[in-house]
Amino acid sequence: MADLYAVSDLHVNHAENREVVEQLRPRSEADWLIVCGDVADSVDDLEWALGTLRERFGRVIWTPGNHELLTYEDDPLRLRGERRYLHLVELCRRLDVLTPEDPYPIWEGDGGPMRVAPLFLLYDYSFGRNVGATPEQALQRAYDAGVVCVDEFLLHPDPYPSRQAWCHARLEATEKRLSEDDPVLPTVLVNHFPLIVEPTRALRHPEFAQWCGTVRTADWHRRFRAAAVVYGHLHIPRTTRQDGVPFEEVSLGYPRERRYRGDREFAPRRILSEVLRV
Repeated sequence: MADLYAVSDLHVNHAENREVVEQLRPRSEADWLIVCGDVADSVDDLEWALGTLRERFGRVIWTPGNHELLTYEDDPLRLRGERRYLHLVELCRRLDVLTPEDPYPIWEGDGGPMRVAPLFLLYDYSFGRNVGATPEQALQRAYDAGVVCVDEFLLHPDPYPSRQAWCHARLEATEKRLSEDDPVLPTVLVNHFPLIVEPTRALRHPEFAQWCGTVRTADWHRRFRAAAVVYGHLHIPRTTRQDGVPFEEVSLGYPRERRYRGDREFAPRRILSEVLRV
């Protein structure tokens, strides 16, 4: 029986992480792999990583993180914002990798059937209120603490006037799509950023929470019948539960973080391992 696995935050621009990807192998050619963002900072590295994984797994499903959307000054791909995202979607389609713009596939393997829904939702700074401030005050606190996400300088929202506006447009379109989907079949919700604020309580620097999601998705795991929620971004790999639903943070993270945690090996997280087949 095939299994559903997930990884995030591969950051293959780091040589040690690239070696991890080179060594990743499924147990079965029918296994699926969810890749929920921050694969690479460059398009060439993203293409290499997703292409390598697609050659090995029966299906690969990708949703972008913030790092894929950054536009550096020396980036030969000068696309910004939504145009950059859509360029990456087309790249994935050439690689036969599913994206948030494709029909949500149905997982029929172990734990299924489930509809796997890759989401691209961004953030709107509303998580910043968990440090006791308005969004404006939270951003100033982050600057004062020297904990400012690189997105403030390199993630451009074009053609939207702000990252918040882009986030809200994605929320509205995605909520409509999920609401119109099968009202019975359970889902696996996949997003780079956590859908609830609770995981950000574990951040070493709480000022960073404002770049980690939106309070508008706080009930999506209930509303859209989630059997599991998969995310990354925080680089705090673990399983937590909210309303009985497992929330799987599946980051590889940076080499220095793994050394600090004492991690010896990395393997994709098996999703739905506790769900009975229906």
